Amino acid sequence: MKRLIAGFILISALPVQAQQLDLETCLRMADTANLTLRNARLDIAITDKNRDAYLAARLPQVSFTGDYKYNAIIPGQVVPAAFFGGPPGSFSTVQFGVPFVLSNNVQLTQILFNTQLNYGLAALRVNNQIVDIQLRLTEQEVRHQIASTYFNLQAVNRQLTFVNGNLANMDKLIRNMQAMVAQQMMLQTDVDKLTINRLSLQNTDQTLRATKSQLEGLLRILIGMNADAPVNLAPDAMVEKSILLDLGEANYPELELIKTQQMMNNEERKGNNMAYLPNLSFYGTYNYSINMKPQDSYRVGIEGAFLGLRLDWKLFDGLEKVHKQAANKFTAEKLNNQLDQTQQQLELRRSNALNQIGIQTTSLKIAQEQLKLADNIYNQTAAKFEQGVASSNDLIIADNALQQAQTTVVASYIQLRQAELDYLKSIGSIK
Repeated sequence: MKRLIAGFILISALPVQAQQLDLETCLRMADTANLTLRNARLDIAITDKNRDAYLAARLPQVSFTGDYKYNAIIPGQVVPAAFFGGPPGSFSTVQFGVPFVLSNNVQLTQILFNTQLNYGLAALRVNNQIVDIQLRLTEQEVRHQIASTYFNLQAVNRQLTFVNGNLANMDKLIRNMQAMVAQQMMLQTDVDKLTINRLSLQNTDQTLRATKSQLEGLLRILIGMNADAPVNLAPDAMVEKSILLDLGEANYPELELIKTQQMMNNEERKGNNMAYLPNLSFYGTYNYSINMKPQDSYRVGIEGAFLGLRLDWKLFDGLEKVHKQAANKFTAEKLNNQLDQTQQQLELRRSNALNQIGIQTTSLKIAQEQLKLADNIYNQTAAKFEQGVASSNDLIIADNALQQAQTTVVASYIQLRQAELDYLKSIGSIK
């Protein structure tokens, strides 16, 4: 038991290895932590609640009105004097009411038929579909950004590996050459030439590390990691990533969005036509008024209640609906044009991305062959240089060729990954 406890303590004391992040893990983390996606899902929740609020208009509405009034000067009314036994043809001014009137009014209203309410509910249903499609578009955009950042970071890491290896080789050569200079077997000028190349590699290393830091910071934000959390990526082979490709049926959310906007346009046209019809509502009111005249100690409460049907019908609106229908027709034509144009653009983008995958796959294979050759040439030239057969210029040329081949491999790798991502984005299938 003591050995078991000691072993557990020893294991607990070991440093915890940072989690290796592959692309699938990054996308899964972003699904719950990415703020852009969370806001897009909140838009759906907001739309649902707005629809609930709109539906509430179909329920009975109860309102209360309190009117507490003091008549500083009681208004008068001119009436014929004959009402009070006066001479015919003459008039008298009579004041009606008391100084204090407290009126309380409760009213219930129920919509029986409202054209705009019916149109609004249909429009909200279509709007829910629009928000859902916009969420899918946002998901594709965010996932594309995450994947692009992930592969760019992979490329920087690979480039740093190449640079660090080149620095190690360069340091070894410079040490050997300095020893030969000390023995007067070589000129200091040859050492200085290689030192210039080493300084260039150091500058490249610093630039790459700064870029790596920026990409890591962006990836942390995109997938919801802590700002100080280490970013440890799983290695990605520099080959065609067949798992990224889905050659099945294309899914174009952009086209679905335009088609849904066409549905909204159609509902607006129906709503404009419905606006020619009247609106009908039922209402019931109960009123209780207290009339007071303090100087006479007079106080009386008066009740009142009534039911009614209200019909609102706009017979002429100054041709407002006519102009709205004309605008609606132009919008429909515009959406038809957008649908055709977007479909052509998406098909072209998909075809171009698919072609680029083939081109960049071939380019990467060629670049990898060039790297093997450049690496062999550099190793042979370095060996000949140490034997005194090759010059320092030959070594510098071989080193530059090796660095160029390394850069070409990394560039071909990231271009291939970008082409794969563009293809998946073009068919709405980044998962």
